[in-house]
Amino acid sequence: MSKDPTDVALLTARSLVLADLRVHDVETPETVTVVEHALVERKWWVEQWPEGAAYVPGLIGQDVQEALAEQGTMWPRCPLHGDHPLYIEPELGEDPHWVCEKDAVAVAALGGLTVG
Repeated sequence: MSKDPTDVALLTARSLVLADLRVHDVETPETVTVVEHALVERKWWVEQWPEGAAYVPGLIGQDVQEALAEQGTMWPRCPLHGDHPLYIEPELGEDPHWVCEKDAVAVAALGGLTVG
């Protein structure tokens, strides 16, 4: 198994985002393709800035969320209100969480969403 920080960051991001897609029943071949595309795009980014490897999971979460929104899918839907999506915070930082912006409250860590 590769210990390359870039590969570790990308595989971690993949695992966390797929877990959140799965728990909300949005993990389909099409959404997995969206995740894979985001990983390819971010691989270049993290190769250019290796110090940013810890930020990759949150960025992949944002990338997938934006791509799904462009396709008309709201993900992940806020379990507190249901009428808006959650957002990743910090936008560029470690320890990304899904946040309800309406209530300014962290709902779950990336990869830790539950059915709600």
